[in-house]
Amino acid sequence: MTARHFPTLDPLALAETRDALHQYAQILGAYLKTCRPKRKHWWHASLRPSLRGLSTGVVHANISFELLLDLRAGELQGETATGERLAEPLRGQSGAELATRLQSFLIDAGVETSSAPPPSPGAGETFSGYSAQQADGLASALDSVSAAMALFRAGIRAETSPIQLWPHHFDLSMLWLPGGKIPSEDPADEEAADKQMNFGFTFGDAGIPEPYLYVTAYPLPAGLPRISLPAGTTWRTQPFNGAVLLYRTLENMDEPAAYLLDLWQTLLAAGEQQLGGYNSTEAKWN
Repeated sequence: MTARHFPTLDPLALAETRDALHQYAQILGAYLKTCRPKRKHWWHASLRPSLRGLSTGVVHANISFELLLDLRAGELQGETATGERLAEPLRGQSGAELATRLQSFLIDAGVETSSAPPPSPGAGETFSGYSAQQADGLASALDSVSAAMALFRAGIRAETSPIQLWPHHFDLSMLWLPGGKIPSEDPADEEAADKQMNFGFTFGDAGIPEPYLYVTAYPLPAGLPRISLPAGTTWRTQPFNGAVLLYRTLENMDEPAAYLLDLWQTLLAAGEQQLGGYNSTEAKWN
């Protein structure tokens, strides 16, 4: 595995850019909820990391379209199956303004108005501190973590979710689903009944106001918080119950991806043993 350094992120400098992109991502996610049939665990409503930022992938309406938050070029880009294109600069405008521009583009291109999601409450805030440079840095961090997560996911034989960006919390995530059900829950309700572990990364939130990586389990086995974790990662009970690694810890490592793979594999192996429902051979990376 080739050593790959992770880009440096400044939590104070990136906050307003992060919050703007969070609103913009929710606009794209709203179209996915409106236009796509529901998949379990809401996988239909998430964005995918792309080479330049975050993409909806192809959205099938009466006229198919694709939307991209291009964090490298600093644009919301759209393209329809009939050839119309949108390139709207991202400059810290409110989510409401950007949503109106996107809706006009799609309607003018012939996409049915029923595909337009309702407006999001509280989307009128503007972001004067939005920075194209910070957005590019966030894209680089997403790419670095996504690459490590893809390698980790490739070694898991049980079911996993896509590697996806959740618009509602603005976090990158992958679920491991061992296949077991929680006996006390309705098996038809996958949100409540499916045993799972969540491996994720976020740029900071109200609970932890700087970029961090996390691992959680549902239901939480009593023994999982007691396993030995590599230096730099701790088990927290606030603001949630899970293993937390501050992103800045990775920035100074010679081989941050190798550290992540070791951490994730350690927690996955413990989860396999304690959650039950699946038993895999140990994954190896070269």
